[in-house]
Amino acid sequence: MKETNVDGNNLTSHGGGSIVSLGLVCVDPSRVREIWPHAVALLRSACRRTTLNALDDVESDVLSGRSLLWLAWAEGGIQATASTILINSDIGKVCVITACGGTGMKRWLPLLDGIESYARDEGCTRVRIYGRKGWLRVLDGYREKHIIMDKEIEA
Repeated sequence: MKETNVDGNNLTSHGGGSIVSLGLVCVDPSRVREIWPHAVALLRSACRRTTLNALDDVESDVLSGRSLLWLAWAEGGIQATASTILINSDIGKVCVITACGGTGMKRWLPLLDGIESYARDEGCTRVRIYGRKGWLRVLDGYREKHIIMDKEIEA
């Protein structure tokens, strides 16, 4: 039997006799260049899967400090990465998760609460996710608000 306890931004999973601690880390923008090479592959994969963001734009925003880099960290290393940016809109300040990728989603998905707490602390009125429609099945409290339409055109 597997049990997961949520304590703030840390998760501890017990199962099969092993204990694995998983935590959410917001990378300090002054240190993001050290961490970026270890996190970029998961974000690259997410950007390629959705085609909603160009990795070069995500990288530029993260490395310049316009966006934050988040890690789901376990003893074995990075399990998932996400990037967020704060934007102002007519409905208030919004925290946008621009890319998110990783392995073992069921383990780290509860860490999203930590990003939501950060957004609340920053005065955001909502968290917005750019991602595949399948995220709606696993994200509690999130609703589809709009759609994105593409039409491929030849140059």
